[in-house]
Amino acid sequence: MINDYIYLRMDQKKISKKIKKLNKVSDKDIDDRFEKSHIETFKKINCLDCANCCKTKGPSFNKKDINRIANHLKISPSEFSNKYLSINNDGNYILESTPCIFLEEDNYCSIYEIRPKACASYPHTNTRNIRNLFPYLKEHASTCPAIEEIVINIKI
Repeated sequence: MINDYIYLRMDQKKISKKIKKLNKVSDKDIDDRFEKSHIETFKKINCLDCANCCKTKGPSFNKKDINRIANHLKISPSEFSNKYLSINNDGNYILESTPCIFLEEDNYCSIYEIRPKACASYPHTNTRNIRNLFPYLKEHASTCPAIEEIVINIKI
């Protein structure tokens, strides 16, 4: 658990340097290394101890997410979108504000079983073609202790 473990934040330069080295590794090898590090990291880290992603970042919502969550809340998709979402510069639906409206005081998600796809796959470190997410990982490492730990633990 994160509470039982001393956590040291790497600075952005160190993260960038590590990712630059990882760029020299083959795609298959880098995916395998990330998957292994992801599994090991989540044996130590419990997201409920932090929930910083829910407190500081808003996920994107696709149409299926909007429909599913609106249905759960017993409102129309347009009502849900108008009340809780805005459209960012990339044309994606995102939460109007942070922290997430579904985040409870104990860091649990009130819609966990039907949460947006972006939340369900966060921090996206156990996906294939991870190299394509390097800019994202650099940006989010300062938000998510798991991303940083995963990058730190990959052997080069």
